[in-house]
Amino acid sequence: MRLHFVWIGKTRDRRCAALLEDYLGRVGRFASCEVSELKEPRGASDEARARAVESGRLLEAVGRDDYVVLLDEGGRELTSPELAGLIGARQQAGTKRLGLVIGGFAGVSREVTARADYRLALTRLTLTHELARVVLAEQVYRAYTLLAGLPYHKF
Repeated sequence: MRLHFVWIGKTRDRRCAALLEDYLGRVGRFASCEVSELKEPRGASDEARARAVESGRLLEAVGRDDYVVLLDEGGRELTSPELAGLIGARQQAGTKRLGLVIGGFAGVSREVTARADYRLALTRLTLTHELARVVLAEQVYRAYTLLAGLPYHKF
C-alpha cells in the first residue's frame, strides 16, 4: 500500500520540516510515500473563500480509489495500536493508496468531509498545522513498527 500525505502549504518551520523529513524517511522503509503540499490561496484572510479553494485542491489531490483519512477535530481519537490496526486493515483489504489529509487554517468543506472514508482526531489539544504533520508522520511510523513487531513503540 502506498501512502499519500496531503496538506495545504509548505512546512516553513525548519525544525518541523527536519522532523517531518526524518519520520517520512522512516515510514519509507515500510511503504512508498508521497507528499502533496498544495498551494495556499492568495488573499486567504477570507475564511470561506480559503476553505472553498483549499477544499477543491484537496479533492483534486486524492485519487478516486484512495482510502482517505481526514484529520478532523471532530474525528475519532485512536490509540497508537488502534491506528496500527486501521493501517493493517487497509493493507489486508488491498487498499492501493491511503490518503492522509490535513486541511488548512479555515478547515475543510462538507464535500471534503463527505469524501473522507475515515475521520481521525490526533488529539483534542490544538496543534499548529506544521506540528500536526509531524505528529501524524510519527504516529504512522509508530504504527508500522507495531505491525512489524519492532521495539520503537516501547520507547
